[in-house]
Amino acid sequence: MAEEAIGVEHLEKVYPGGVRAVQGISFSVGSGELFGFLGPNGAGKTTTISMLTTLLRPTSGRALVAGIDVATRPREVRSRIGLVFQDSTADGELTGRENMELAAGLFGMSLREARAQIDDLLASMDLADAADRRVKGYSGGMKRRLELAVAVVHTPQILFLDEPTIGLDPQGRAGFWEYIQRLRKEKQVTIFMTTHYLDEVENLCERVAIIDHGKIVAMGTNDALKERVGGDEVEVRLAAGAPDLTGELTAVDGAREVTRDGSVYHVKTPRGETLVPSLVKACDRAGVAVEGIRVLRPSLDRVFLGLTGRAYREEGYDEGRASSSSAFTPRRGG
Repeated sequence: MAEEAIGVEHLEKVYPGGVRAVQGISFSVGSGELFGFLGPNGAGKTTTISMLTTLLRPTSGRALVAGIDVATRPREVRSRIGLVFQDSTADGELTGRENMELAAGLFGMSLREARAQIDDLLASMDLADAADRRVKGYSGGMKRRLELAVAVVHTPQILFLDEPTIGLDPQGRAGFWEYIQRLRKEKQVTIFMTTHYLDEVENLCERVAIIDHGKIVAMGTNDALKERVGGDEVEVRLAAGAPDLTGELTAVDGAREVTRDGSVYHVKTPRGETLVPSLVKACDRAGVAVEGIRVLRPSLDRVFLGLTGRAYREEGYDEGRASSSSAFTPRRGG
């Protein structure tokens, strides 16, 4: 792995009353990496981010961010990180430019040194024309881009994104991630993100950690995590009222497991496309026509369901704030 940007060892947070929100987790994030942190609601995601960004003090364990201990040197950590919160933090009564000038001042930048940086960021976020308008008149996507600009006005080494695209429409989400990828390419910023959208994880994250009940239950690349669900699944749909062909399909070479749901059969196999012809022939020999057949590839949702007992899609809508799901393929960059 590249030089370490975040290093966590046996990190734990116990709240008053004995609630162990985070239970001795350990992981690392490489410099320049885009790292996804997933989990059900209440699993410990936000508590972990709060500790890494010095908003909460760990009960025990150690966390280094940009090589600095979050517990003993929090001010130095804050100077090296940016944070985009789940909820909007922009001041609607100020203009976009004033929001950025305020943030620059809080980070100790003089107005003279900040002005050029602010102008560049406003232009790169497509906000130059709206820079001197009050933020309360901005669209949701404009506010999100402004909050990203505010988070990076001091050129942080590491950017934390806590469900940054909740509430945005698909176009707004795609645009937001294009700016993030541009930032990675131009500034080599490390990204640590949580999200309720698995398409963002699959298209963007180089590695993923899944936390449940305060413990990390899986970590690795998207492909490595998908391998945990045991390969492909072939869905075979027969005519209603057809005889039970579980035995015939189970006997096909390469079929690992067959389950039936009415006239639909689910066949687990290492490589689905190579099994399709044999499954169709088995149905033909039994005198039953196949009405439909498709190969289902492993997905992070299946991994998440297997590890936590809950479908990830359900988690994305518990709070009732997410926009409708849609296909999402951002342009890659960096």
